[in-house]
Parts: sequence; C-alpha cells; structure tokens
Amino acid sequence: MGAYLRALRALVLLAGFYLLGLVLIGILAGIDWLMVTQTNTGPLTSKIILVSVVLSVPIVRGMFMLRTPKPDPTPGVRVTEQDEPRLWAAVRELAEQIGTRAPDEIVLVDEVNAAVSEEARLLGLLGGKRTLYLGLPLMTGLDETQLRAVLGHELGHYSNSDTRMMPLILRGRAQLVRTIVHFHERADNKVAKETAKQEKAAEKRLAKGKKAKEVDTTGVGVTYRAMARIYTAYGTFYLRATRSTSRRQEFAADLAAARICGRDAYAAALRELNVLSPAHEFYMSSYATLGVGAGLLPPPGQVFGGFGALLAARAEELDGLREDLPTEAASPYDSHPPLAERVARIEALPDDGLPARSARPSLGLLSDPVAAFTALEREVLTPEAQALPRLDWEDLVHRSMSQYVAQGAEGIRTALTAEGTDGSLAALLDAIDADPAVLWRVAEHFPKSDEAKAASGRAAREFARPAVRRALNQLVTVELTARGTARWQLSWSDSASVRYPADGFAEQLTLALDAAVADRPDTEPLRKLVLAS
Repeated sequence: MGAYLRALRALVLLAGFYLLGLVLIGILAGIDWLMVTQTNTGPLTSKIILVSVVLSVPIVRGMFMLRTPKPDPTPGVRVTEQDEPRLWAAVRELAEQIGTRAPDEIVLVDEVNAAVSEEARLLGLLGGKRTLYLGLPLMTGLDETQLRAVLGHELGHYSNSDTRMMPLILRGRAQLVRTIVHFHERADNKVAKETAKQEKAAEKRLAKGKKAKEVDTTGVGVTYRAMARIYTAYGTFYLRATRSTSRRQEFAADLAAARICGRDAYAAALRELNVLSPAHEFYMSSYATLGVGAGLLPPPGQVFGGFGALLAARAEELDGLREDLPTEAASPYDSHPPLAERVARIEALPDDGLPARSARPSLGLLSDPVAAFTALEREVLTPEAQALPRLDWEDLVHRSMSQYVAQGAEGIRTALTAEGTDGSLAALLDAIDADPAVLWRVAEHFPKSDEAKAASGRAAREFARPAVRRALNQLVTVELTARGTARWQLSWSDSASVRYPADGFAEQLTLALDAAVADRPDTEPLRKLVLAS
C-alpha cells in the first residue's frame, strides 16, 4: 500500500470518528424532536432533552479537538556530527543504502530501543524533520553489525513513508480516547454524587435511630457508559485496522534491514532484543536503583553505564532468552508482529554470506561512551536524584544493604523493647537465657498466617520458629556489619551476599542460630561467634 493510499485510509478512519459523532447527535436530536412533537411537554420531556444535551457535550468536544496533543519531548542527549562523527557517518551510510533521507537529529536515550519520528505535513504526504532516537542500553548489548541492522530497520520506516502517517493515526486515537474518557468521567461523577447523597441520607436515618439502607448506585451513569461503549467499539475497530498496516510496515522494514546488513546479523539482533529488554529492567531495579532507598547512587555515568557488567556476568543465564522467542504479540493491538514470527521470516531468507557478528562493540561508534552515559544522566535523572551522593559499586551495595537489613530488624527491636530490653542482640540473648519463653512472646509481634493464628502449644512454636530465626539473623547481620567483621558484597551474577570474617563462618552461624531458637535454647555458640569476634 503506497503512501497516498495509506494517507487515504487513515483519513477515512478519522472521518469515521466524526461521522459516528454526527450520527449519535442526530439520534439524540431525533429523540428530542419526537418527545416535543408526539407527546405533551412536561417534566419527562424536559428531562430527556436535558440528558440529550449533556450527552452531546463530550461528543462535540471530541469532534472539535482539531489539534493532536503534542507528546512530552523525549528526554535524551542530542548529538551533532561534531559530537559523534562515527555514529553520524554510520547512520548516513545506512540511509544511503536504504535509499532514504537521513535523520536531521539523533537523540541518545535511556531505553533498550531505537525509534524514528517525522514531523510530517499535509496529512503525511509531505515529509518534515526527522529524528532518530537511539538507546544507550541498546548499544551496550549489541555489537556494531547488530546495531547497524537495527538502525537499518528503523531507517526502513522512512523509506516506506511509515513515519508520515503517524500524526494522522495518532490524531484519531487521541480523539477517540478523549471522548471515551469524558463519558467515563461523567459517569463516575454521577456515581460519586449519588453515593454521597445516599450516604448522607443513611447518616440522617442512623441519627434518628432508624436502620440505614445500603448504598446502591446500580444504573447510575448508565447512559454515559453506554455512549462510551459505542466509542470503545469504534476504537477497537480503529486500532485493529491501523494495527494491520503497522505490522505490514514492520515486515517491510525487517526485509530492508536484512537486505543491507545481512540475514544472520539482523536475526541475531532481533534475538538479542528479546534478551536486552528484561535484562535492562532487572538491572535498573536491582542494581542501578539499589541505593535509592538509602539515598545513594552509583558513580557518575554508571546509572545506565553499569548495564554492560551485568550482561557480561550473566551471559550463559541469558542464552535461553535468545531461543525462547515470544510467539504472540503483547496485545491484540500491538503494532509489532510476534518476535518469533519476525525472526522466522528473516531466517527463511536465502543465505547472503554476510557475517552475523562483529568484534567491535557498538559503543565504539561513540567518541566517549563514559561521557555519553554521564550526559544522559544529566538529561534523564531528576534534580533530586542527581543531588544524591555517589559511591563506587562495592560501597554502594554494602551501605545500602546494611541500611535495609537494619530497617528490617526494627520489628524485632520493637518487640524486644516491649520486653523491657534495649533491642540489641546481646540484650536478646540475655533475655533468652533468663526466660526462653521470650522467643515466643517476641514472635507474637510478627505477622501471622490464619493457620498460625489458630495453632497453639508446640504447633504454634513451629510456626513461629522460622520468623524468629530470620529476625535473629537480621540482628546478627546488623551486629557483624556494625563491627566491621562482615561486609555486603556486590555480585553481577547473583544477589548481593554477606562476606563473613573467615571460611566456615556461615556454617557455624547456621548451627548457632538453630541452637538459639531450639525448644531448649543455647545462646553460647552465638555469643562466641558474633559478640566475641
């Protein structure tokens, strides 16, 4: 489907939205005319006319939303040819091979993604300013050949004029969404008003000693929700119609990338994308932001730049994701076909003899990758985040985990304070020696399952024992890290762990904890191991 036909299709779909609005307004006007001409005017007629006018407001507001709301600018680092000559040269070379005009600007972003946009004019028939968004995390995980393949795909959208249609398609989507939201907001407001009215009436009845009725809003706002369902049905059709076009565009861009960069290189890049997205999410939640709760951040440039260390350490663990490709789209309206289908189509192409990989990392296209990651932090992180202290990874992990474990131990400290102690490990061990039942009294302060609440005697102790042991272990860890005899250790291939003072310490600690929470507690091993160390 050529650019002109796609523009016509997008225009027809948008016109359908306006036609739907006119038809609904016509139906409401017809009902009002019938009420006025065929029945005696009265309260019912006036009420129906009022409802029709109120229902027409969201329709008219949606129809006259002529301008597509501009999205917030994507935060990132805009780089010129002077800033990144090698990257720009690669993009221009790919654009020439694809047979399209190169982007006018390149923006480095913090996502595992590459995307293109174009500020098209005249319903997408005339081109405009082109922007390439390129994620530094994406570059971290791809070699140069794979990155060129991904960029070839994005530039392929330019050659097919895909980006020109987006403003028109987005306008229709925005108008549909706004109209549907208006109807739901009005329905919710009516429900809220009716709920408040009934609650006020119930309070008056209770004040008079009468039984209050339950709040019942069944049927309230039903007309608004019915109108919303009509627009939702058209919206579903609209999304499905534009989805089919979008998916054909993706396949066409895939073929363009494979043609200029090689079948195997592009297939490998698609498989890598299936790895990088979940790996980056995990990195951001488990490493980059690990210290935020403790008011800390990694060194400058490492908030996003540390991703490569995780990829290198977990290479074998991530191999499975390269083969386990999703066979279904994320949703029925996803513009991208399932990744497994895309890879299968590419790998079914004839062998072109081009290499699948490059020895050069794609970050080598940047003049100074560390400076790029640092500049990205300045653009993406909030001022509050940028003001946080920066620590190297080892100190960040130790200080953050030490603080979190100390916070986790507050529960047992509070319970011990209620028993008349100062909440320390030594005080707990003294209390156990004086009265072993203190363990089970402390356990009463912890959350319990329904089964644990119903238990008694020995069964209750068995339910409580694991919780008490965990809490005691937290106190031990706090004590050891405070003394400097243990330290939290960073691991890129596993969770952070405590490095104990000597080999065999962990095994001894396990036995000492078991002894301290036994039916006949023995605190001596724990005293010797922790308090005497």
